[in-house]
Amino acid sequence: MLHHLRLLLAATTLTAAASIQAAETPNIVIIFMDDMGYADVSCFGAEGYTTPNIDRLAAEGRKFTNFHVSQPVCSASRCGLLTGCYSNRIGIHGALGPGASVALHPDEMTIADLLKQKGYATGMSGKWHLGDVPGFLPTNQGFDEYYGLPYSNDMWPYHPEVKKFPKLPLIEGTQTIDDDVTAEDQTHLTTDYTTRAVDFIDRNKDQPFFFYLAHSMVHVPLYVSDKFAGKSGKGLFADVMMEVDWSVGQVMEALERNGIADNTWILFTSDNGPWLSYGDHAGSSGPYREGKGTAWEGGTRVTSIMRWPAKIPAGTTSNDMLMTIDMLPTIAAITDAPLPEKKIDGLNLWPIISGQENATNPHDGYAFYYKANELQAVSSPDGHWKLVFPHTYRTLNGGPGGKDGIPVKYENIKMEAAELYDLYNDPSESKNVIDQFPEEKAKLMAYADQVRAELGDGLQKLKTGTGTREAGKTK
Repeated sequence: MLHHLRLLLAATTLTAAASIQAAETPNIVIIFMDDMGYADVSCFGAEGYTTPNIDRLAAEGRKFTNFHVSQPVCSASRCGLLTGCYSNRIGIHGALGPGASVALHPDEMTIADLLKQKGYATGMSGKWHLGDVPGFLPTNQGFDEYYGLPYSNDMWPYHPEVKKFPKLPLIEGTQTIDDDVTAEDQTHLTTDYTTRAVDFIDRNKDQPFFFYLAHSMVHVPLYVSDKFAGKSGKGLFADVMMEVDWSVGQVMEALERNGIADNTWILFTSDNGPWLSYGDHAGSSGPYREGKGTAWEGGTRVTSIMRWPAKIPAGTTSNDMLMTIDMLPTIAAITDAPLPEKKIDGLNLWPIISGQENATNPHDGYAFYYKANELQAVSSPDGHWKLVFPHTYRTLNGGPGGKDGIPVKYENIKMEAAELYDLYNDPSESKNVIDQFPEEKAKLMAYADQVRAELGDGLQKLKTGTGTREAGKTK
């Protein structure tokens, strides 16, 4: 009898321990938009259409109004999110084209690799853009399954300005299942990506999982399914945003239907700001300066919403600065997964994300690189001060963007001297205060020198620092 009681007690203890472990092992869903501006959802200021599901996600979670990407362009931004590194640390710059000679090296640890260490099921649908050669696709980078486009949906023969692109492929795993994606096919992309996400959730509801839903929209060319075409009454961009909102709702409904919503951490954000030259086919950066392809706030500051009912306080807003490079180490801390052996740049920001009292950002600052390893700006870790270095940037200079999917040309403006901005009081970066605050300038200059010593700076023709490593070679 005593033996049986001991066995029962042991079983009960193990069950309780498993339950506790399950509560501390969240499912994780990252919904990563493409070229969506800061003000493209209702709860961040969108006008003319509504995004009720995304708004509900915010009401049940936490808004982050000072969330940034590490670079304001496709491949580099995705690299930063998935690896916790500034992309130039591992040799990824800009937007990789079809057949690029470099890619994310499989030896780098992605969030998917990280979570595989803890027994997670991992899946992805959508835009990859970190190498299109089979050995560098998601299923060689920690994901159990993949369905989507290997790069941007405009990298096809119908691009309005670039005619050299090959046919656009659709890939499942490492196999091309359609070697010529058409306009009609693109109208189904948002729905198909979402269907894959929901199916993955349904199949893996009884174990920890990570799903990365990387939408091709709202990158041009814009396409929408029949169920949302014309529904907004405000044009194609608004229709596409309504379909994206539907997609978020489908993911939320799948989690709720399977009884796992409370223990699932959803991150909704974007890879960079809006592609402003496309005008009525582009989104809005709201009060922030410029957009995609610039180190100004409109290029790097993006919508961010996180919901995890068991851990993240609902209906709250954080103005603390965070960056996509911080997601991998934060996920590692929550799941007790070992960090990569190679150096990364992000840090655990769970105290800020979870709303802990008096939480502060542990970084010394943040760096904003662009183009050929140009250090274009640095900011203080609290996001108060931003120092912008002399560089050439693109702008519409107050003029209108294009219409109906045809872009206008940017102007190029060359900065002649460094500029300092007080983002707490001037978030639109309209007033250079470098002469009024020499101490803040000096602090950020010193931080920039540390960054340059490790990662280099093409603006100053410095060689790449010793902390960098090479991307994977595809050819």
